[in-house]
Amino acid sequence: MADKILIVDDEKEIADLVALYLENDNFTVFKFYTAEDALACIQREELDLAILDLMLPGISGLQICKRIREKHNYPIIMLTAKGEETDKITGLTLGADDYITKPFLPLELVARVKAQLRRYKRYNVAEAGRQEEILEHAGLVVNISTHECTLNEKPLSLTPTEFSILQILSEKKGNVVSAEELFHRIWKDEYFSKSSNTITVHIRHLREKMGDSFENPKYIKTVWGCGYKIEG
Repeated sequence: MADKILIVDDEKEIADLVALYLENDNFTVFKFYTAEDALACIQREELDLAILDLMLPGISGLQICKRIREKHNYPIIMLTAKGEETDKITGLTLGADDYITKPFLPLELVARVKAQLRRYKRYNVAEAGRQEEILEHAGLVVNISTHECTLNEKPLSLTPTEFSILQILSEKKGNVVSAEELFHRIWKDEYFSKSSNTITVHIRHLREKMGDSFENPKYIKTVWGCGYKIEG
């Protein structure tokens, strides 16, 4: 069955072009020019990924992102304009997994879509007969096979990106993982100085969900100038 992709952008030329490229790659596309129509689709369809324009008239892409994260964990990619750095960070805080800046190459966006879906499926669908891979630390349990995470036996609702970060840190428990390494392993993209902001926001969001303190964290610790680690 083809993956179902939601596209919402009030710039019809962009929405139409992105839809064309995705359909040519055999994705099922739900394309909308207004937030209201997109929200109705979110309620109606079981989607696999959403592509949201940040600046929509009326209900913004940020608000749609927030609505999705209230019930769903599938990947969200934000489309942003240059100079919207603060809004990008806000989007990541609300649960977006990635963003791409306009103007962009349609093939680049398709590649990002495929990368997000690969990770999402890898972490959400356990292979038949596959032994569970479980990482544990001080009440934190990360099940790689089923993409389930609990803290003190209470489930944590994580986005694919948040789960990826927690998995990498858990796998390297006791060792420092740089922001650059996290970025490369998750996005497999070129790392720039601003990329560290992306990691910082996801780390902050993880700590909030885990009830972890920034000043005196029990789980994810910042090693200044080096990166992050979970103590061994």
